[in-house]
Amino acid sequence: MSKIAETVRALAQPVAEAQQCEIWDVEYVREAGTRFLRVYLDKPEGGVTIQDCEDFSRALDPILDEADPIPESYVFEVSSAGAERVLRRPGDFARFLGSEVEVKLYRPCDGRKAFVGTLERYNDGDVTVAVDGETRTFEKSAVAQVRLYVRF
Repeated sequence: MSKIAETVRALAQPVAEAQQCEIWDVEYVREAGTRFLRVYLDKPEGGVTIQDCEDFSRALDPILDEADPIPESYVFEVSSAGAERVLRRPGDFARFLGSEVEVKLYRPCDGRKAFVGTLERYNDGDVTVAVDGETRTFEKSAVAQVRLYVRF
């Protein structure tokens, strides 16, 4: 996580607690020449609503203005972590053990770059999933992304 994202997370934490939300992730990225600061929220009971995002944004915006952790201009966005959220931290993996996930790889393995299966284990970046009746472990260096997978 970048220094800016860490600073924003620390500034946003009291706001999240006051609004009975949790911060799922903070990202500070550059896309198409524009910088974006994105805060993703989660709420254990009932999920995150548009109103939750608006209330959080209105509460955090003046705090960011006061602290001024970002020297250049940026677009500030607040949204739900979403049903197909990316798992990044060990706690994310622990929370969703037994859930269906999609593992995306940097390079193909057995002719595929994506595997959908049940998350069985996470060990220091290595991800173990049950895929098509077989248990597969993908090393940290091979994994580009792991996200929850929702079947429709």
